[in-house]
Amino acid sequence: MSTEFQKLLFDVSEALVTEELEALMFLSLEHISMGKLEAIQRTLDFFKVLQEKGLIEPKNLHYLKELMYCISRIDILEAYLGSRREEMERVLQIPGRAKVSAYRKLLHRIAEDLSPEDVKKVKFLLRKQIPKNKLQDNASMLKVFLEMERNGMIREDNLEELKNIFNRVRPDVKKKIDAYEEKLKGEFLICCLRVELGGFFCDFPGSVFKSYKMQNIPHGYCVILNNHIFKNPCENREGTIEDGEAVKRVFNWLQFQTVEHMNLEAKEIHAKVKEYSKKDHSNMDCFVCFIFSHGEKDKVKGVDDELVNIKDLVTCFSGSNCPSLAGKPKLFFIQACQGSVGHPAVRVEDDSSGRLETDAVPLTSIPDQADILIGMATVEDYESYRDIQTGSIYIQCLCEKMELLCPLQQDLVSILTEVNNQVGRRVLKGRKQMPIIKSTLRKILIFPIP
Repeated sequence: MSTEFQKLLFDVSEALVTEELEALMFLSLEHISMGKLEAIQRTLDFFKVLQEKGLIEPKNLHYLKELMYCISRIDILEAYLGSRREEMERVLQIPGRAKVSAYRKLLHRIAEDLSPEDVKKVKFLLRKQIPKNKLQDNASMLKVFLEMERNGMIREDNLEELKNIFNRVRPDVKKKIDAYEEKLKGEFLICCLRVELGGFFCDFPGSVFKSYKMQNIPHGYCVILNNHIFKNPCENREGTIEDGEAVKRVFNWLQFQTVEHMNLEAKEIHAKVKEYSKKDHSNMDCFVCFIFSHGEKDKVKGVDDELVNIKDLVTCFSGSNCPSLAGKPKLFFIQACQGSVGHPAVRVEDDSSGRLETDAVPLTSIPDQADILIGMATVEDYESYRDIQTGSIYIQCLCEKMELLCPLQQDLVSILTEVNNQVGRRVLKGRKQMPIIKSTLRKILIFPIP
């Protein structure tokens, strides 16, 4: 085990107090037995058990990050684990990524929300059901919950006893438990619906919900044309590297063959797109192209400040020019720069600490071919925005929403509609941004999750 990793765990353990260790162990009960946890006295010993269980390792600190997030130690998350609250909120919304159960999180949040007087009242109401020595003054609420579990009074699918208690002590907490149960019911119904309709979208004869087949691995190329460094240094696009990394992360995960080409002149942009249109896509399901650059209306710029028509790029993938992709979806996402007008905002909120640059250039129309979708960062004649540290507002939101909604089998147009909603709600430099979707897709497109 590396010395750096051990030092990291030591530093984190030193930053935690006894009550927080108790919370970490409580949150880990789905993964570590009660007997093993009860023998732990030090945080480092707890971390050692996590390592033995394969829950944390030098190249995978997700579970440790999640634990710190759950106990609201965002300072540790940022200072030692290289993450942020916003990142964890996004990641934990992705189905299957959370290791701590919603049930454990609920009980922990309740314990954190109770005053010492509330805890006394709960213990008083439990005096006939739990041994007195387990309800002493120094027993924390988490320990009381453990005793209730041991006595079969509460479990993940039965919180009636807990609701009865808090209906008398803290009715607002009882409402939180009700909300948790309603959410579980909703997720269960959605899961059942997906099982019932799992094959419906693809196979039901004549259905208006027919979807494009996504059966090959890889599903297709995801080509990123990313212009960062321009011949005129004043036009360099800071933040675009982060956009490229985000797209590669998402489309590698979605099992595409992802390739990034940097700093292309206008002729090279056209040549590179044409090169991919001449490839044999017979054993692929789809083609995806991201273009990040400066530009003007209907055009994008090369690093040489020359322009190429977006329509000419898309036309390379018409049915006649690229027959091996005929009938298959061709997707283009364009983040281009230097729009001239900003959408006025109804309310102005400080959103970016002055780190924004403008990206723009809408597309007025798309070629009259089927199975093409173009996602633009902004509508005609308006600006879009790029954070020079974290990437463009549109591309980062698109990647986040795909990570969140693809596992829920949301189709691409629905995801892009949610992106429009999310981006459109933000206020940037006192202005608004509104992305646009141009589509001649004939079916819905759902990206299967590996």
